[in-house]
Amino acid sequence: MTLYKIDEVATACNLTKRTLRYYEEIGLVSPQRSEGGTRLYSQTDIDRLKKIINARDVLGFSLQELQHYVKVTEMLNDQREQYRNTTDEEERRQQLIEMNKTLDQQLHMVDEKLNRIYAFKADAELLRQRIQEGLAKLN
Repeated sequence: MTLYKIDEVATACNLTKRTLRYYEEIGLVSPQRSEGGTRLYSQTDIDRLKKIINARDVLGFSLQELQHYVKVTEMLNDQREQYRNTTDEEERRQQLIEMNKTLDQQLHMVDEKLNRIYAFKADAELLRQRIQEGLAKLN
């Protein structure tokens, strides 16, 4: 397995080394350590960081929301792994039910963010309507 140093990961993810260290401190990522204490990241770590960055940038998640999002994502990944390793039909059914509940949590987070975005947009559209009405009165 190829491991990457913090400089390489910072470049690949368009983050600063300071941000990577902070993300490690708050539990968003857990790189391995060399015998000398150097942080070493796997491709899985890089992929995870890119998903975190996407959630942060696209959805506007705060760090607290990112931590919760990562926790839910890890639960879902664990459940998927358990499902793959189970052959008993009833256990598989139960795993699918649990995965569905976990995915509902993740989708609820996204829906909450979208609702706030839509409310913000509605306020801006209302203001635009008032401005256009004001302009129409002056013409």
